[in-house]
Amino acid sequence: MSAPEAAAGAGATPDLGAMSRVVVKIGSALLVDDATGEIDSAWLDALADDVASLMARGVEVILVSSGAIAVGRGCLGLTRQTLRLEDKQAAAAAGQLRLAHAYRTALARHDITVAQILVTLEDTEERRRHLNARSTLRTLLARGALPVINENDTVATSEIRFGDNDRLAARVAAMIDAEGLVLLSDIDGLYTGDPRRDPDAAFIPRVERIDDEIARMAGDAPVGYSSGGMVTKLAAGRIALGAGCHMAIAQGRQHHPLQRMREGGRCTWFVASESPHTARKRWIAGSLNPAGTVYVDQGALTALRDGRSLLPAGVARIAGSFQRGDAVRICAPDGREIARGLTAYGDADARRIAGRKSSAIAEILGYRGREELIHRDDLALI
Repeated sequence: MSAPEAAAGAGATPDLGAMSRVVVKIGSALLVDDATGEIDSAWLDALADDVASLMARGVEVILVSSGAIAVGRGCLGLTRQTLRLEDKQAAAAAGQLRLAHAYRTALARHDITVAQILVTLEDTEERRRHLNARSTLRTLLARGALPVINENDTVATSEIRFGDNDRLAARVAAMIDAEGLVLLSDIDGLYTGDPRRDPDAAFIPRVERIDDEIARMAGDAPVGYSSGGMVTKLAAGRIALGAGCHMAIAQGRQHHPLQRMREGGRCTWFVASESPHTARKRWIAGSLNPAGTVYVDQGALTALRDGRSLLPAGVARIAGSFQRGDAVRICAPDGREIARGLTAYGDADARRIAGRKSSAIAEILGYRGREELIHRDDLALI
């Protein structure tokens, strides 16, 4: 068996329509006409139909969309191929309004509320901002809204950021524990070489790990407004698989690309070996350095072992200095470490509400925070 075949493996193909939460990344080359700089409304309407169909099946969908710069540069007359950073930022500012309006119009036919979110790299890496973004996304999804995310190009200060939003989409998928990530592209998947240059390049339908052999198959970015390429898609794949999220690279130029995938259309699936829930618990338990310690009483210990959250009422003592979002140890009454988790409060506020009922938090702190000191989704037993 060849190396690519060995890496591809075998097994069931992930089912997009059966997932609970999916992130779909849309590239500029699909959404915006290179010649006119205008949004392809017919293509976007067809995609909106696909999204509405998934949502009707109970799938939560988040879109990560490129295109703001591609749309805005035409509005500002920035037609030369190479733009300075300030040109890109100005184009993004002009294009984001048009892009948001286009999504709102396309989804309004299905009575779906669209919410725009602009993020930067720091929003996904700095833990407190990460938690804020995660909470906002979860609230929108719980309300039945469709979040449309784009990198905040108007304030980004680095020429090289996520790379055509591929890695941004993967970071978002990891942030919200998505089961699936779809990168809609102008290519239908991963090949052993660049099929535009190598007629003998073989298509790979399934990948279970991204090793050096797979990484060497990445080619150059396509010519045009898109800044991505297979290199950034494989980088996104590493992030997604590490978070327990399946990822697909699929051809998006034809109308109804998500429907085509559900009907068995050609794409490459990067298959995760564990669930998002398991991957997140493993990350919390072993990949973070605890900043403090929370000692719990016997009642809280029993509740945690039953899979419940840690409430302030069950906290006996706080040790150490930490901020909201930091990892902390959770110890039993006898001092044994039993779990680790991400705290919803800094140590000063945690000390003030320790041993108190959640209903008293607002009165004690002067603001209404979370009812849990550590939510069960942010907690891993050891």
